[in-house]
Amino acid sequence: MANEMPNWDGLLKWSLSHSDGTNSSRKLSEEDRRWFMEAMQSQTVDVVRRMKEITIVMQTPEEVLESQGVTPQDIEGMLDELQDHVESIDMANDLHSIGGLVPLLGYLKNPHANIKAKAAEVVSTIVQNNPKSQQMVMEANGLELLLTNFTSDPDVVVRTKALGAISSLIRHNKPAVAAFRLANGYAALRDALSSESVRFQRKALNLIHYLLTENKSDCGIITELGFPRILMHLASSEDAEVREGALKDLLELAKGKPENPKSSSSSEEDDKLKQILLERINGISEMSTEDLGAAQEERQLVDSLWSTCYDEPSSLREKGLLVLPGEDAPAPDVASQYFEPPLRAWAANRNPDPKPSNEKKEAPLLLGPGPSG
Repeated sequence: MANEMPNWDGLLKWSLSHSDGTNSSRKLSEEDRRWFMEAMQSQTVDVVRRMKEITIVMQTPEEVLESQGVTPQDIEGMLDELQDHVESIDMANDLHSIGGLVPLLGYLKNPHANIKAKAAEVVSTIVQNNPKSQQMVMEANGLELLLTNFTSDPDVVVRTKALGAISSLIRHNKPAVAAFRLANGYAALRDALSSESVRFQRKALNLIHYLLTENKSDCGIITELGFPRILMHLASSEDAEVREGALKDLLELAKGKPENPKSSSSSEEDDKLKQILLERINGISEMSTEDLGAAQEERQLVDSLWSTCYDEPSSLREKGLLVLPGEDAPAPDVASQYFEPPLRAWAANRNPDPKPSNEKKEAPLLLGPGPSG
């Protein structure tokens, strides 16, 4: 197998040999160009072939695999490899065409918790910033399978991974968001917030924030389901990320009140929120300089929530604790930092500027020297 793979070390050396770091790139001969393209194409073919092999394994009944000595750990390793392959959007979309998507989703019903969790991770990678794969997963009833694991599985890791996949699947996917609502997804998120797993709580808080920022009308649903009381409790969590997530969600609910007058919180809840914010202000006031730096976002969230609820700045401003020397005054963007896959940030802008640019941009060189310094 190794002999069939391109010689990537040789390819790198060849590339460097065509650049000395100072001169302009040399013109490639037709033979060199053909060799390079064949090397790249052969790697692509190998990946597709490997994905087909993995698909065959996923389609094989479990008892047959067991008879051949294949263990659950082997399946986990195979799914790890598949996840690496589908980091490419093209490969993610190809998985369905080669018959691999349905058996992958079938692993969400596997009796082994680790396999279910790993399958959800692969699904999350496939659908991140990928409308085509999102649609294919929806058509294959992937959301229903993920919701079952999210709401009912006894293993909290499986539930957490399923929630992560759901978050990726419904992002910028209106039909999926609608289906999530109809499936009592918000009630399941409320239950997740009551979990003892901090990681599970974080993911739930992040998804709630996304849904509220995208659908302001859902503030009323959230309030009617009793979220404010739970969020206020989590705003005092020992985990900084949970505190920040709860404060973000409370801020979105506070902003949504004018649009949802029927969902206004009770006087008792208002008093409770003020008490919690005062406790957070006192806690922030007692922080060391180092801790204050780490709590920049929390400081700004506390002030924003206080200002929104009580129409006045918090005492953090008077104490000089809202913006420390060297910090920028504007509050951070807390909406766009979640659910971004490592290799697909370029796909996040789904509405590029249609106006042509008057500036002429140079095409990047595939090979050649870097900029002279």
